[in-house]
Amino acid sequence: MNGPLPGADAGTLPAVGAGTLLAVDAGNSKTDVVVLSGDGDVLGAARGGGFQPPLVGVATAVDGLAETVARACADAGVPVGFAHVTACLANADLPVEEAALRDEVLARGWSRSVRVHNDTFAILRAGVDEPRGVAVVCGAGINCVGMTPDGRTARFPAIGKLSGDWGGGGGMADEALWCAARGEDGRGEPTGLSRALPAHFGLETMYALIEALHLGRVPMERRHELTPVLFRVSAAGDPVALSLVHRLAEEVVVMASVALGRLGLLDEPAPVLLGGSVLAARHPQLEERVRALLAVRAPRAAVGFVTAPPVLGAGLLALDETAAAPSAAARLREHYGV
Repeated sequence: MNGPLPGADAGTLPAVGAGTLLAVDAGNSKTDVVVLSGDGDVLGAARGGGFQPPLVGVATAVDGLAETVARACADAGVPVGFAHVTACLANADLPVEEAALRDEVLARGWSRSVRVHNDTFAILRAGVDEPRGVAVVCGAGINCVGMTPDGRTARFPAIGKLSGDWGGGGGMADEALWCAARGEDGRGEPTGLSRALPAHFGLETMYALIEALHLGRVPMERRHELTPVLFRVSAAGDPVALSLVHRLAEEVVVMASVALGRLGLLDEPAPVLLGGSVLAARHPQLEERVRALLAVRAPRAAVGFVTAPPVLGAGLLALDETAAAPSAAARLREHYGV
């Protein structure tokens, strides 16, 4: 999916003044809100809980966001009212979802100028000096976005198997369980996962773990704990576990290379940034495979890792929208030590 940066068309936005800016990075587990000056100074900040409109509804999710915004404004000593708002939000996976979230933010009266992006755009912008390149994020799920300075973007729906996705921490845990179950009962190749996964929960067999998950003695939400176990078993040389790690590398590279191609960056130097808990852990087998495959599919791409907080990216996007001087972006990066 290509097109202009998510949100309303730039031409429909009113002129942005020289007042304060609001930058929001709202993930599934936490929300960071920063109040900025037009010169890139951080005036105030606050942290809130996760942002999950699919579970609670758009209005209720933005209610929670409003509470965090109010605390950030109190920290800054300014009223709630901004020249521009950039909100990078989890679960804003489709343009129709971005539009609904933008409408809800506009209804709060924080600003007449609002941009809503998927939160992966914040990670990408945090890792580049200009809005140009591709980011692949692998945390609980997997996603990829790209952008160019002229406002073009590349992205995927990234809502799971329904949209063709494979991987992410949750998906990797499910695949590990599938292989371990079949390895134990003889339907699949023997694997050390059959011992290591139940052992993580103090159990001796996959049958015991299957029963515990099915009956709720081990909450299904704890499956994500098995992803690091998968990587440990892979590092010990288990071929089944290694095949899953290599499959993830292939997914990361195919997403990145397709996004680069959509933006016309496949044959020129461009950053490919990797982020999220799974990729940021820099498992050697995964990283080496990603680099090797990317060297074939996009030989001019430069692999990097994003360690800066995503709210930095949201702030930089807000400064981009206001055509702030380069010194403003430098000042904001300096605040976050990058």
